[in-house]
Amino acid sequence: MKEKLKREWLTAPGTNIMAGIVVALALIPEAIAFSIIAGVDPMVGLYASFLIAVIISFVGGRPAMISAATGAVALIVVPLVREYGVEYLFAATILMGIIQIILGIFKVGKLLKFIPNSVMIGFVNALAIMIFIAQLQHIFGISFDTYIYVIITIAILYILPRFLKKVPAPLIALVVLTGCYILFGAEVRTVGDLGVIEKSLPSFIIPDVPFNLETLKIIFPYSLSMAIVGLVESLLTARIVDNATDTYSSKNKESRGQGIANLITGFFGGMGGCAMIGQSVINVRSGATTRLSTFTAGVVLMILIIVFGDLVVQIPMPILAGIMVVVTISTFDWKTFKYMKAAPRTDVFVMVMTVFTILLTNNLAVGVILGVFFSAIFFATKISKVKVTEELINDHHVFYFEGQIFFASIDTMIEQLEFKKYDKDIRLNFSKAHLWDDSAVDAIDTMVRKFEDKGNTVYVDKLNADSRKIVKELSQLNEQHLT
Repeated sequence: MKEKLKREWLTAPGTNIMAGIVVALALIPEAIAFSIIAGVDPMVGLYASFLIAVIISFVGGRPAMISAATGAVALIVVPLVREYGVEYLFAATILMGIIQIILGIFKVGKLLKFIPNSVMIGFVNALAIMIFIAQLQHIFGISFDTYIYVIITIAILYILPRFLKKVPAPLIALVVLTGCYILFGAEVRTVGDLGVIEKSLPSFIIPDVPFNLETLKIIFPYSLSMAIVGLVESLLTARIVDNATDTYSSKNKESRGQGIANLITGFFGGMGGCAMIGQSVINVRSGATTRLSTFTAGVVLMILIIVFGDLVVQIPMPILAGIMVVVTISTFDWKTFKYMKAAPRTDVFVMVMTVFTILLTNNLAVGVILGVFFSAIFFATKISKVKVTEELINDHHVFYFEGQIFFASIDTMIEQLEFKKYDKDIRLNFSKAHLWDDSAVDAIDTMVRKFEDKGNTVYVDKLNADSRKIVKELSQLNEQHLT
């Protein structure tokens, strides 16, 4: 335990602290931008980012991964905040945490492997598109100055990293352009127009909502969507960091940790969050390997708000909008178009359907669930093709079965057989087949019975060990049928 604590917290402390500071600086504009997407005061996102980062550094399963308020979760709660208010958001965040803890207890991390790559691609691309759409209201129809600030912000974010890599380009854009606004003024909206920045730490609250079944009916769909989307993005990010660091992390512990972080955050006036792919990559590339980097990011973020809160309210909105536009461009998987040409048609369909479902429903969870469902259907259809061939060998008429025999494949398999009187004994050879369920066993019984009804002697040959076991347990065949 002592060695584990030392490895996860005290390895290269200087490098990890500096990486955390860099991430904290980059988190400020994104936390504010995500708050605005959700339709809440900037402090809601800032508190969430501070709390989630600090808490997850202790209870998360993946060291050096950054969790905070995110666009994926913010997009889900827009209708909830608009119709019922921010207090319902806090209640939904608490319930989100409880759901994630339950899912973690039931080892939901193992389910990540059942999410196909096509669904992942669709999820990421839909997220990017939704974040981009959310920025349009802060760019168009406001003023000419707004366009200028957006263009300059985007230019800084693309050009500056070529010459200066140690300081985050979003931070430089934020500081320089905000300074220009303070000195020279401009006809633009600011963060202060959208909410108040409080120079104080979050305090414990009980969401001001009725504690009844009606409230549960309102928040549960949002909480469930937040929980699923948050876990999908968190576990995906954990996998990316695992690959980048050649290490392994506990996905189930991460699931429980995300739940604990969101549960506590809801009681302190924060919105739900999850792991951040972009910030986690920045952290790792800055040399971070321990939980200290994540802890530092959260603490430094709050210190910056308390110390420089008066300046934060003067940040022009087009700067944040420009930053988020670049985030969407980097988030979108531009290899998708190449993927669509090379991948199987069913995979392309699943990916496209996932994107359109998410955009139509404004719900990332629905898109993921539907994508997984159709992937399963296509997979079942693909493997449900059982090939049947026949051959005369001495005194036997042999039928060879090749493929996976289960509920979806038995009809096409039986249709290939002609049930009639044969001059020779019949052998059903399953050396290249596997029986998966009781439907498969019932199909074997049916075939034997139909052949015997025509006066044939039937033997079932070369079942593998698992198939033979399930036949012996469920079949009505006599032992004499099995060879």
